[in-house]
Amino acid sequence: MRATLCLILITVFSSCYNAERNCEKFKTGTFEFKAVVGTELLTTTFIRFDSIEIDYFRGKADTSSIRWINDCEYIVKKLNPRNRTEEKAIHMKILTTSKEEYQFEYNVVGDENKQRGTAQKIE
Repeated sequence: MRATLCLILITVFSSCYNAERNCEKFKTGTFEFKAVVGTELLTTTFIRFDSIEIDYFRGKADTSSIRWINDCEYIVKKLNPRNRTEEKAIHMKILTTSKEEYQFEYNVVGDENKQRGTAQKIE
């Protein structure tokens, strides 16, 4: 009886939680994304101007177009791809937001394999 009551209470309280999702404030600005590759922590800085994004990684800049699907989802496509891999568009989906960062999920368009990350707004 107690176990059932506890389970019901947990279900009720967890279903009332709604993660913040204020994507509009992340459409423009300067952001950082950090990822561990092997044993190295790598940082990408990017500046988003609503429909254009400029990425800075390892001293090189790269420009991509952005097509917003809705306030929280967009497609990124490199303007000057250097190989077939870079020609593929990336689907980005903002999952949750907080004051200065957002959690996102991304995948190559048409590929079911999704990755997750966190971007921090620095300007």
